[in-house]
Amino acid sequence: MTDPYTNLTRLGGSGPVPASPDGAVLETVPNPHQDSDYLIRFAAPEFTALCPVTGQPDFAHLMIDYVPDEAIVESKSLKLFLVSFRNHGAFHEDCTLSVAKRIVEAAAPKWLRIGGYWYPRGGIPIDVFWQTGTLPEGLWVPEQGVAPYRGRG
Repeated sequence: MTDPYTNLTRLGGSGPVPASPDGAVLETVPNPHQDSDYLIRFAAPEFTALCPVTGQPDFAHLMIDYVPDEAIVESKSLKLFLVSFRNHGAFHEDCTLSVAKRIVEAAAPKWLRIGGYWYPRGGIPIDVFWQTGTLPEGLWVPEQGVAPYRGRG
């Protein structure tokens, strides 16, 4: 029997941060429960990228929910992929969908939903939402739990 984890290059290593999202490797491992529909949630409350025009930092709270099929995303490679955006210039919409589409490309989940809750710059918060496919029937999916921006309350 072959070891399903021999393809992992990030887990257990020093894990240098990729220079850009394009250079980041998003790794997967076999789903140990392919016979069951279940939800995996990644919360990234300190996601950062750069405004492509001004170079100023943008901050977001990303919530990624997905229902795996044959593969699950290895979390260290995901962390390194997300951190690779810190010096990457892109608008909020591009960053949010680029993260989601890379996960879909790597893991081919049955369903994925991402919420990009961006902190305001210039007085306007921008929240970006996207999902693939149809949620499997009967699967419980909790709310993402990120409060909308309320300013001074």
